[in-house]
Amino acid sequence: MKDPKKTREPPLGWKAVSLRLQAPNMIDLPKITDPVYDPTRAHTAWDRFFLRFLRDPRDLPFPYLTLKVALLMLPLAVLLYMPFVRGWLWGLIAVVYFYLNNITFKGPFGLMMHCSTHRPLYRDAYGALNHIIPWFIAPFFGQSPETYRAHHVGMHHTENNLENDESSTMSYRRDSVRGFAHYYLRFLFTGIVTLAMYLFRRKRKRLFIGVVRGELLFILFCTAMSFVDLPATLVVFIIPFFIFRLVAMAGNWVQHTFVDADEPGHHFKNSITCINVPFNHRCWNDGYHISHHIDPTMHWTEHPAYFMEHIAEFAENEAVVFAGLNYMDVFVRLMGKRYDLLARHFVDIDGRYASDEAVIAFLKSRTSPIPVLVEKG
Repeated sequence: MKDPKKTREPPLGWKAVSLRLQAPNMIDLPKITDPVYDPTRAHTAWDRFFLRFLRDPRDLPFPYLTLKVALLMLPLAVLLYMPFVRGWLWGLIAVVYFYLNNITFKGPFGLMMHCSTHRPLYRDAYGALNHIIPWFIAPFFGQSPETYRAHHVGMHHTENNLENDESSTMSYRRDSVRGFAHYYLRFLFTGIVTLAMYLFRRKRKRLFIGVVRGELLFILFCTAMSFVDLPATLVVFIIPFFIFRLVAMAGNWVQHTFVDADEPGHHFKNSITCINVPFNHRCWNDGYHISHHIDPTMHWTEHPAYFMEHIAEFAENEAVVFAGLNYMDVFVRLMGKRYDLLARHFVDIDGRYASDEAVIAFLKSRTSPIPVLVEKG
């Protein structure tokens, strides 16, 4: 296998893991370059201000990101509704807004919300601040309030991609464009309904009410704003809605593509880990999906160290690990059935695969459909 490509240096205040991955009977693996917390970082006056409110000082990047979104993107959204903004100026603002929303901030913001869903950002005394991300900013990214938490924490982690997970990938051929199209469209048109039904069956009343309330309020709000200014509402809310749900389901598809049919509920065998990739710097180590399922409350800065400390378990359980690829890289190669390109970035932890062809055969064995029998109730 080829050496993984190098990644950029971590941002100020964070550092790369400096130890190499070595253990008995394992090959000399590359140094981990993904970000971890640096407690020696000097704090600015603004840092000290935000730290008064945060539950965990390691989450200091999040209020800064929230401010960037609020100051750079949201004013443009307001301008698109202004009657005096028309013609080429409206078009220019729409392009800039679209770029900021769907290219610059969608990933970092979405994964910030993911982290804050599992671990609330702000201290109990300032608990109201925890509603800013899901209720006031997320709708601009096409995320209806409360539905993400209910789906991700209330169902996905509970069911672990198994039969009763309404977003399970098991029954699909996971290197199929047609299979993913069906998966996405099913989620797009019925996902909220099936999620609400799941929560209702499980008697999770609070989450059920939250899903129904959040989705209906978002739909009603978008409908009302369409009567105010349809083009602006399309750019600001509706198009980001479709893009978010596409990206979210593509991400879940990749995270649970390589599933062991014999042990589909095994955390090491139903997910993947992506290391040494710029995506982990921009999106809070989201590439470490195996350890995230092992402990959903693990702080995002702890995943590289956990990976190193448990590298023998990753090898023993034939975990799928890629170096230098993010989820979308893996998704594109899967849809093109370019297993040869995936094999080049596959991390053969204990040297058990004699060739790229052996890796390809292993990866293909993990993407076949797995028959499921769903037990409702």
